[in-house]
Amino acid sequence: MMAAVLPSDIPNGGCSHDQESDDDGDTDMDEDMHIEMEEDTSSSKSKEDGLSLEHHATLERLRQNQRQDYLRGSVSGSVQATDRLMKELREVYRSESYRRGVFTVDLVNDSLYEWNVKLLIVDSDSPLYNDLNLLKEKEGKDHILLNILFRENYPFDPPFIRVVNPMISGGYVLGGGAICMELLTRQGWSSAYTVEAISR
Repeated sequence: MMAAVLPSDIPNGGCSHDQESDDDGDTDMDEDMHIEMEEDTSSSKSKEDGLSLEHHATLERLRQNQRQDYLRGSVSGSVQATDRLMKELREVYRSESYRRGVFTVDLVNDSLYEWNVKLLIVDSDSPLYNDLNLLKEKEGKDHILLNILFRENYPFDPPFIRVVNPMISGGYVLGGGAICMELLTRQGWSSAYTVEAISR
């Protein structure tokens, strides 16, 4: 039987026959360097993937909550929907629109399945831009608040989106704020669509 050679069995030279290690202190130093490197990689990972430490913490908390719910047997939603929503939330946090303050996302009661999205900046050529400026002058509100509900069969079914504030009438907005567009129907929806794309 052949013995496995572990990296710790090979001296710093790279080959087991090149040199013998006669200093046990090197092992301790290597462990210290490994720990320091782990610490450095966690902060550099944040920079690499474009997420702030706060957003990393949010995603980790959500992941832990989902794991605990699964262990308790009180899972809400499907695994596929949860994975997709985690991925989309991560992409929202990374997006240029989010970073520039075009919109914000808050999870209602830390649920991946209900988001409040504040639209802060709209296209200056749209009629909505003028309406948003009037709203700011009259009521001091500078955003449109959308509530987005995801079903457990997301992304194959569209989310339900409604305008919470301000009260908007006409166009694609029904009484109660529900948004009625072909894009948000089963016939018009594609699983390739993302929350960020429909929030723009």
